Amino acid sequence: MNMEIIILQTGTELTISLKGSLDSTTSYDLEQVIDKSLRGITRLIFDCQDLEYISSAGLRIILRSQKIMNERNGELIVRHVNDAILDIFTITGFLKVLTIEQ
Repeated sequence: MNMEIIILQTGTELTISLKGSLDSTTSYDLEQVIDKSLRGITRLIFDCQDLEYISSAGLRIILRSQKIMNERNGELIVRHVNDAILDIFTITGFLKVLTIEQ
């Protein structure tokens, strides 16, 4: 399955909306977008409303993004997570590390 990445920047806030499947074949694309887009960003939001699946490769990208934002004294928020992905975040312990907003 493919993934669509939609980027919206407002000042120092960057929202990345994910649609489809974030896995080993699509995580590289997201990593490239993040690396190109984070300059000057203090608040990064992943909107997961249309994200259907996340693999360990996708989790790695989100954790890496959290680390980058922590180093910049910035903020990372994950929004609109469905129950299946919330379960994955819970099982992996990411719920303790990430800021999740429904």
